[in-house]
Amino acid sequence: MQITQLNIYPVKSLKGISVDQSVLQAHGLAWDRRWMLVDAHQRFVTQRQLPALATVEVALTDEHLVLSHPNIESLNVPLAEPEGNLRLVNVWNDHCKALPESEEVSRWLEAALGEQGQGLSLVRFATDFTRAVEEDFLDGGAAHTYFSDGYPFLITTTDSLNALNQALVAKGHTPVPMNRFRPNIVVEGDEAWAEDRWATLTEQNGAFQLALRKPCKRCKITTIDQHTAAVPDPAEPLKTLMALNTQPTLKGAFFGQNATLIAGDGNVIRVGDTLAASPRDA
Repeated sequence: MQITQLNIYPVKSLKGISVDQSVLQAHGLAWDRRWMLVDAHQRFVTQRQLPALATVEVALTDEHLVLSHPNIESLNVPLAEPEGNLRLVNVWNDHCKALPESEEVSRWLEAALGEQGQGLSLVRFATDFTRAVEEDFLDGGAAHTYFSDGYPFLITTTDSLNALNQALVAKGHTPVPMNRFRPNIVVEGDEAWAEDRWATLTEQNGAFQLALRKPCKRCKITTIDQHTAAVPDPAEPLKTLMALNTQPTLKGAFFGQNATLIAGDGNVIRVGDTLAASPRDA
C-alpha cells in the first residue's frame, strides 16, 4: 500500500493544503489545525455553521500564514507567535488555551465573507497547553492534539472512496471527491473498507507507525463542495454511507479512521511511502 495524498489544514475548517511531505508530530502533521476561528463566545466555528469558510484559501510561507479570498487582497499572518493574553476557547467539549491573532484578521474575514464573517476572530493553539485525546479508544495509552475534532490524524483510502462513489452513481447521484472528507493521509490499497480492520500502519522501513483508533463519524461538511461552498445535495453522501452500513455496530455515517502516532515523532512522512497494515484482533 502507498500514501497517495497528504493534506494539512492549518486553520480548522478553511481550505486545506496538499503537500508532498510533512513532519510527523504527536499532535498531528506539522501546522495542522494550529489555528481556529471562534465566535464572540469563544466557541469554535466551522463549515457546519458557515459553509462559506470553504472559500477561504490558506497557504504557508517561511514567515506567514496567508489567507486568500476572491473578494479581497490576501492577508499575511506572521508565523511568529502573537503577543497578548491567553484566551480560553471551546472546541467541542474541550476548553483550550489559545493566543488571539490581531483584529486585522477579524476585519479581513468580515470583508471577505460579508455579514457571515462578523464577530469571528482567529486564535492560535497555545503549544504549552495539552489537549488530550479521549482515552476510551487508546488501549491504555495517551495522545494529544491541537484543534482537530478529536484525533491528531484522519486516514482514508482511495478504495473506500471508489466503493462509495460506485454506490452513489448506482443511485443516480454525483460522485464526490476525497476533499469532502478532509483527510490528512490518503492510502491506496486493494480493498474497500479494509481500513476498518487495520490496527496499525507502519512505514516499510519502520520510520513511523500509526495506530487506527476509531471510525470517523461524518457530518454535513461532507455535503459541502470544498471549492464553492455550495451544497449540491444536502442528503449525500451521508445517506449512502449510512446505507452501506460499514460499521454495523455503530449508528451513523462513517468514512475513514481516526489515528494516533505510536512511533516516528519528528520523522518525515511522504507521498509515495509504502505502508504495511497489521490487522485488529478478531
